[in-house]
Amino acid sequence: MASFRVFTALQAPPPSLTTATFTGRSASLSPNRSCKFGIKCSYAGASVQDDSGPATIDVVADIKSERVVVLGGSGFVGSAICKAAVSKGVEVVSLSRSGRPTYPASWVDQVNWISGDVFYANWDEVLVGATAVVSTLGGFGSEEQMQRINGEASVVAVNAAKDFGIPKFILISVHDYNLPSFLLQSGYFTGKRKAESEVLSKYPNSGVVLRPGFIYGKRRLDGVEIPLDLIGAPLERILQAVENFTKPLSSLPASDLLLVPPVSVDDVAFAVINAVTDDDFFGIFTIDQIKEAAAKVKV
Repeated sequence: MASFRVFTALQAPPPSLTTATFTGRSASLSPNRSCKFGIKCSYAGASVQDDSGPATIDVVADIKSERVVVLGGSGFVGSAICKAAVSKGVEVVSLSRSGRPTYPASWVDQVNWISGDVFYANWDEVLVGATAVVSTLGGFGSEEQMQRINGEASVVAVNAAKDFGIPKFILISVHDYNLPSFLLQSGYFTGKRKAESEVLSKYPNSGVVLRPGFIYGKRRLDGVEIPLDLIGAPLERILQAVENFTKPLSSLPASDLLLVPPVSVDDVAFAVINAVTDDDFFGIFTIDQIKEAAAKVKV
C-alpha cells in the first residue's frame, strides 16, 4: 500500500524525520525568492511483513523563481524582453519614464510597470526580490546627452543593483561595426563602453554584455507600428548566405556596416532570458553568440 502526505514549509516536520534540501540556484544568487514544499511518502508491500513500520522519505525543496527588472521596459527592445520573460514564466518589473504601454496585449497585464527615471529611482521599490537587472537604456542626441543616456544611466543602475545585492546584471550594448577609432569616440559608443566596463568590473563572474548590430522587429513609434522586420529579416538571410564570400572584406574599416547581419529583437530578448536563467552565462556576447543563446530557449 502506498500513501502520500504533503506538509507546507510553514509546518515543521516531525523531529524524527530526516530532511534533505535541494536548491535550484545557490543561496547567494537567490535573494528571498523561494517557496518550500515537503512530501512524505510511505510504502509497504502487500505480501511483506514490516515490523518496523513503513519506511518514510521526506524532501524539503527550495523552488527558486526568477524576477527580472528591465530598465527601459516599455521601449522597442525592452518590451520584447518583458514579453519573452513572461512567456517563460519569469516575473517582470519594468522601470521606464513612459511606464505602462498604451497598446493592448495579454503579456502587458503580467508586468509590473513602474514610471520613473533611473537617476531618481526609488531602488528599494524597484529592486526588491530581483534576481537580475537588464539595462536597455540608450539613445542619440548631443555628445553630453549620449554620454548620459548610454553610459552614466547604466552605471548608476549597475551600482544600485550591486549595492542591493542583485546577483546578475545584463547590458544591451552595441557592435562596433569595425569602425575607425575616431568614430568610436562619439558619445554613443564611449557611453556604451563605459557602461560595459562598469558591468564587467562589478559583476566579473555574472555580468552579461550583449553586442547586437541593427535590431529589427515590429517597432511602435507614437502609436504607429513600423515593420522593421520587412527589411531586417530578408537582409539577415541574404548576408548569412553570402557570409563565406564576404569574410575577406571584414578587415576593411567600417565594413561591418554593410556586411554584418541584423539581429531579430526576439533573438536579443531570448538571449537575455538565457542569461537570466543560466548561471554559467556571463561575459561579452557577439552577434552570432546572441543568436546561439536565443536558440537554446526560443522554443
